[in-house]
Amino acid sequence: MDENGGFGNGNNGGQAFPSGAASNGAGAANGVKLPQVLQQSFGEVQGILEHNRVLIQEISQNQESRDADGLTRNVALIRELNTNIARVVDLYSDLSGSFARSVAAKNAADKAAGPKRPRSNEQ
Repeated sequence: MDENGGFGNGNNGGQAFPSGAASNGAGAANGVKLPQVLQQSFGEVQGILEHNRVLIQEISQNQESRDADGLTRNVALIRELNTNIARVVDLYSDLSGSFARSVAAKNAADKAAGPKRPRSNEQ
C-alpha cells in the first residue's frame, strides 16, 4: 500500500472494467481502469477503518471512566461503529463482484478472439 492508502501507481497493464462492471458507484463503468477503482475503494475503506479506530478509542475511554454521560454516548458510538463496519463489508462485496465480472469479461473477450498463436522468436 502506498502513502496515500492506495495500491501502487496503476501501471499494471491498464485492465479496464467493462461497462456496468461495478455497482458501487465508484465510476468503474465506461472504461475506468481497474487500478483506479481499487485505489478509490481501498482508500474509502481505509478512511472508514481509521475513523473506526478513533471511535473505538473513545468508546474505551468512556468505558474506563464509568461516567454516566460517556457510557450513554457509547450507545451512539457503537451504533456508528456497527454502521461503518457494515459499509466496509458492502464495499468489499461490491469490489469483489466488480473484480469477478471484470475477469469474466476479459476471459470472454479472450475466448471470442480465438486461440492465440505463439510468437516465433525465429527471424
